[in-house]
Amino acid sequence: MVITGGVPTPWAQVTIKGRVVDAETQEPVIGAAVVVKGTSKGVATDTEGRFSLQVQRLPVTLNVSSIGFKKTDYEVRSADQKIEISLKADKIFLQSIDIEDSRITQKQQEQPLTVESLDLIAIRETPAGNFYDGLANMKGVDITAASLGFKVINARGFNSTSPVRSLQLIDGVDNQSPGLNFSLGNFLGSPELDVKKVELIQGASSSYFGPNAFNGVINMETKSPFEFPGLNVLVKMGERSLFEGGLRWAHKFQNRAGRDVFAYKVNAYYMRARDWEATNYAPATDSKAGPDNPGGYDAVNRYGDEYLGGKNDFISDSSEFKLYPGLGVIYRDGYREVDLVDYEVENIKSNVALHGMLSPKVELLASSSFSFGTTVYQGENRFRLKDVLFFQHRLEVREKDKWFLRTYATHEDAGKSYDAVVTAFMLQNNCKPNNKWYNDYSNYYQINFALPGQEVWQLPGFPAPSFAGDPRFIDSALKVLNMYKDSLWKWHQMARAYANSNQGLAGGLGIYPYFPAGSYEFDTAFAGITSRPLGRGGARFFDRSALWHTHGEYKFKIGTLMDLTAGANFRLYMPNSRGTIFSDTSGRVIRNYEGGLYAGLEARLGKVKLNMAHRLDKNVNFPLLWSPALSVVYTPQKEHTLRLSFASAIRNPTLADQYLYYNVGRAILLGNLRGFRNLITVPSFVDYFDHLDTSRLEYMVIKPVRPERVWTTEVGYRGTLFKRVYVDLSAYYSIYQNFIGYKLGVDAKFVPLNPFPVKFQAYRVAANSEDVVHTRGVSLQVTYFFKKYYALTGNYTYNELDRRGSTDPLIPAFNTPRHKFNIGISGRDIKMKLGKVRLNNWGFNFNYRWIEGFLFEGSPQFTGRIDSYGLLDAQLNYTYPKAHTTLKIGATNLLNNRVYLVYGGPLIGRLAYVQLQFDMGSWGVTRKKK
Repeated sequence: MVITGGVPTPWAQVTIKGRVVDAETQEPVIGAAVVVKGTSKGVATDTEGRFSLQVQRLPVTLNVSSIGFKKTDYEVRSADQKIEISLKADKIFLQSIDIEDSRITQKQQEQPLTVESLDLIAIRETPAGNFYDGLANMKGVDITAASLGFKVINARGFNSTSPVRSLQLIDGVDNQSPGLNFSLGNFLGSPELDVKKVELIQGASSSYFGPNAFNGVINMETKSPFEFPGLNVLVKMGERSLFEGGLRWAHKFQNRAGRDVFAYKVNAYYMRARDWEATNYAPATDSKAGPDNPGGYDAVNRYGDEYLGGKNDFISDSSEFKLYPGLGVIYRDGYREVDLVDYEVENIKSNVALHGMLSPKVELLASSSFSFGTTVYQGENRFRLKDVLFFQHRLEVREKDKWFLRTYATHEDAGKSYDAVVTAFMLQNNCKPNNKWYNDYSNYYQINFALPGQEVWQLPGFPAPSFAGDPRFIDSALKVLNMYKDSLWKWHQMARAYANSNQGLAGGLGIYPYFPAGSYEFDTAFAGITSRPLGRGGARFFDRSALWHTHGEYKFKIGTLMDLTAGANFRLYMPNSRGTIFSDTSGRVIRNYEGGLYAGLEARLGKVKLNMAHRLDKNVNFPLLWSPALSVVYTPQKEHTLRLSFASAIRNPTLADQYLYYNVGRAILLGNLRGFRNLITVPSFVDYFDHLDTSRLEYMVIKPVRPERVWTTEVGYRGTLFKRVYVDLSAYYSIYQNFIGYKLGVDAKFVPLNPFPVKFQAYRVAANSEDVVHTRGVSLQVTYFFKKYYALTGNYTYNELDRRGSTDPLIPAFNTPRHKFNIGISGRDIKMKLGKVRLNNWGFNFNYRWIEGFLFEGSPQFTGRIDSYGLLDAQLNYTYPKAHTTLKIGATNLLNNRVYLVYGGPLIGRLAYVQLQFDMGSWGVTRKKK
């Protein structure tokens, strides 16, 4: 192995490269820690046991350690020295294990916040179907799955399918959709073969990460082609027609002295599967009737059947009941989601990165990423994301751990995406608008069945018309109607069939009759609606939004005990929806920009580490905002760390909160930069309709939306007990101000002498809560290492929203279980004998996750109870070193306990898979000959 360098100078560096192997088997040791003795500088070995480390001068002593092996010191003295370090198995390890070998680094130990992480080995060995799903097995982490292709990771409450309060970064690049202002999970993220490490930082983190690092940051780091050259191939097949294929190729070039000068990597990934179907036909939360109602009901995953108000509740008083006995509450037919959505999931991801060393320390890199996919997304409605395109281009120059200057641009194209709920409304409006449909239904029922002397009144025992003035009339009549439900159902079916025709009694003439799903007429109308833009006779939304971001940072050394980090960033949003999502109609161009400055100081004072950070952010539409943070980490002994932190974060209103104009069928959703006056409250509008008395109307003023802020205090402990047990305990308390939610109101126009409004429209307007929101929580992780290869892990999380007696209806959905826990057992690199058969390089991982039931509050259509559930994930793996191949067999939800992870989404069941991964790290290096 070559050591490069020459004559040391104050600026020169020497690159040490070598390999770590098992002294007994000569197999590579993966993930071994190679540290320059007396310093904190070090690296981990790759899948071939190789490492590369830069030092100022020779000689140096390397301290090498790994789980189950004795620590070894290795001295590097000369430039022609071949470095192959053999680690001997630690026989005492069977009785006593040192937690320092558990891949818990000193840096992780001293983190001031709660940080969960997956390294290379943990990513490969996760029992979940992929590394992103595997994050859900960590303490404090919630996962929301609206479909197989769209999953959201969140922490510390206010979970939703639109994760606007968490930030997802890939190599420091924001992975958000420019139009939505949040990440679509890993749907547009990094291929698994290229992920080196994932960190989940929980809690307010704006000071360094900027706005939207509100409840947490998912920080992914990909593999550098300098550190991980070679070929990696992945093939996975499983239930639900799952197929995944991935390829990573990285190559690096070295000069004659063996120093890295240029490298590149190429990634390609493809996935397809059959998605879970959303088939929840239970009554929606605001449905006024259930399946036993002859007039229908509003089902969760059937759209267009919502109760839209008006005078169609014909049992509200005796006079209405006398006119329409037995009519009750009526609903339109609607269309099921399975008739509106194709559940095929497809995802393509690729990227290319070029890395060049401008000097031994300074690196220039350029990368370009492309994603394409089709899946189901859930927000206010359910959306079919079809043929979505996502492009991201990055240019960066940096000196690792010293400074960087980074700029990137993100572009998206919504492709053929459409709103499934709006599609259902429009299909029905092809027949008749709601008011005409209701009139035809009720008039047909009255004329044919409900007039005195007709069908209803002829039922045996039905009260006589003269009895109608008696207050007991309704009770007596209802008892009779319930005795003859079959007749009632028959009459309602006849009235429904008439209303669904293109005939009409009360000006209800329709364009077409109701088209049954699957018919030629339905398919033709469906294709027409989903191909035309929203607002122009269709349900397709147009989105070619983009963002551009520039960020620079520099770390200064102040003596030997202090480090100062300073940075600045600027971002430009360029939404482009042609009026289908935002208010960018009639040639209006929306541009939104923001910038920030920050500085952080870290000081080591003996056993105490202090961190202070301050950040200033300014959005063009909002005032200058300040985000301070302070933490103290105390390490009385190497095995024990105590921490206390105070942090804050701000969240600027999203583009939707500012500029949204979106008609979802039941209401128009509006952004709110200027405020609204004279909107009627929904309860008073309903009360007005019941009494036709305009004096009952109540009006409200909605102030312009403002940025949101959170203040969080956290205490914690990390440490090793009895040399075998790793413990991480934390507790937090958060206070939210100006929490962003929405208010509902109605705009109605009245004219003299007419008790009914000439027209009215319901709106949902972005707004801030008036009251302060309080949350608190505790999380605990305990990991017990035993024998040589095994670990038993358990974690528990408690989260609670404390309303403190507030009745503010705007305080948004917490959507988080109060209690949850994980219990897991794992083993790796297992070597054993079964009789004469020797089994080496086996591993396994089992994890059981339990979630307490909670109320999931989404849109009015998608609000309901998530029942308590438990899920078991499992995997078994075998590595064949000579072929550089690992076989993995596993399943998420192994016991097929079908559960809802989000209300309105599908029941999620088992997904079993078989995965084969090939890793050849020794390829991909070209060195110029001397």
